[in-house]
Amino acid sequence: MYRGAAVNLTLVTPEKAIKLAANDFFRHHLSKDGKKLTLLREMLAGCGAGTCQVIVTTPMEMLKIQLQDAGRIAAQKKLMAAQAQLSSSAGAAEPAVEARTTATQITRELLRSKGIAGLYKGLGATLLRDVPFSIVYFPLFANLNKLGQKDPNVKAPFYVSFLSGCVAGSTAAVAVNPCDVIKTRLQSLQRGVNEDTYSGILDCTKKIWQKEGPMAFLKGAYCRALVIAPLFGIAQVVYFIGIAEFLLDMLPKHRA
Repeated sequence: MYRGAAVNLTLVTPEKAIKLAANDFFRHHLSKDGKKLTLLREMLAGCGAGTCQVIVTTPMEMLKIQLQDAGRIAAQKKLMAAQAQLSSSAGAAEPAVEARTTATQITRELLRSKGIAGLYKGLGATLLRDVPFSIVYFPLFANLNKLGQKDPNVKAPFYVSFLSGCVAGSTAAVAVNPCDVIKTRLQSLQRGVNEDTYSGILDCTKKIWQKEGPMAFLKGAYCRALVIAPLFGIAQVVYFIGIAEFLLDMLPKHRA
């Protein structure tokens, strides 16, 4: 159940830092004389943040999926070997136990066989998921967070930022879940018995729709929302403590 957790724990911090800092950076440069951003500009800032984060997100997702697939394929092979052993004559040799695959082994193999591009397989599908996610998440969070501000010049209480992050994160996660399903299928390098192979985003979408139906695009949406909600709630609370202001103060000031 926890295969790929180490990869997530290692890379989730820089991924969230890039996403949140990039959003503030784009919001800062899209605002005119400190005026309130329009919804379109908020969405553009989110689009920029989602594009920047794939630098970390794509390798992270790639390694996590390979580790999870390795466990799934190994379990499938073990089951098939056990069934074959039962159907064969008594006294058959025990199936060999395969060594557990690690993230380091997968990274080395990908770099050796495909170079740095191997870690960025499925980049297009990752952009297809992360950019719409940020376009939905950041404007929704900003507007929900404003509801808890008693004064426009005073920050909302931390619990408002937390709840706003939870609601916005879970909403965005469910909204882009079809893109996440497609991305996961494309980044899976190992295939089980009778599993389809895909040549691209359109081919993957078509095969899922035809063979599994439209509900297949919502697989895992509930679990994904449960994970994303507290993750972004906590991230926003930590970030709004003062990191945003510190980073923006480092930007060069425009001379009048």
